[in-house]
Amino acid sequence: METLTVEELDIDSHYQLSDEQISFYRQNEFIKLKDVLSPEVLNYYKKYIWEKTLELNTNHLPMEERDTYSKAFIQVINIWQHCKTVAEFVMGKRLARIASELMEVDGVRLYHDQALFKEQKGGFTPWHADQQYWPLATAKTVTAWIPLVPVEMEMGPLSFAAGSHKDTRFRDLEISDDSEKLIQTAMDKYDFESSPFDLGEISFHSGWMYHRAPANDSGKMRAVMTIIYMDKDMTLKEPENGNQVNDRNAYCPGIEVGALVNSELNPIIYSR
Repeated sequence: METLTVEELDIDSHYQLSDEQISFYRQNEFIKLKDVLSPEVLNYYKKYIWEKTLELNTNHLPMEERDTYSKAFIQVINIWQHCKTVAEFVMGKRLARIASELMEVDGVRLYHDQALFKEQKGGFTPWHADQQYWPLATAKTVTAWIPLVPVEMEMGPLSFAAGSHKDTRFRDLEISDDSEKLIQTAMDKYDFESSPFDLGEISFHSGWMYHRAPANDSGKMRAVMTIIYMDKDMTLKEPENGNQVNDRNAYCPGIEVGALVNSELNPIIYSR
């Protein structure tokens, strides 16, 4: 593996957000930022993330035998627990500080990481809002969507419906073909943001921002790493559905309802 110096890795330095960018996020609860990480840094960590994702993947059915969710991507969660180098990347302060400043909180903890690799001919990702799955007491959450390769339109870049975070009608719907039909009709009234991602361009979106991704028709793997951050003072709420029960057990082990989400899986990554 290529060895880079601490200075070349550059995952802890400060990325200067403008007042306009913070204002945009405050209004829309998503933003795409260019040149957040260098191609050298992403190519370095991509080797480890890619290797561990394929090693830990359990989704081996032929595409035609999968359901809609399984066709959308290979999903591997908390890779940081399985690789010291991936843990180094996930715990980087550069992205965590951006998340903290966008949410206007004093610091952030890790909720969990996940690799989302949309395979060649991988299906579309239905419209959804992530926080339907999370037993977290407030909406102070943000996901960094980090392409490890340039994402052309044919590869299925993440798309956002600006303003949809205020729409509360579908918050009890989990990802499915039925939810796609219902939510798509509603999303038509919102401004739709869909564009390619350059290498080093990273998006941040809140837990209630509705988003989707088209199918991958490029013939290449769409390799993406995500890191989900939450306010460092986040507390656990009473789970409201089976998904939230599962998430509580998997990603907030031992935490009682009303208590700070500070398990060993939820370290503070950045605090000012």
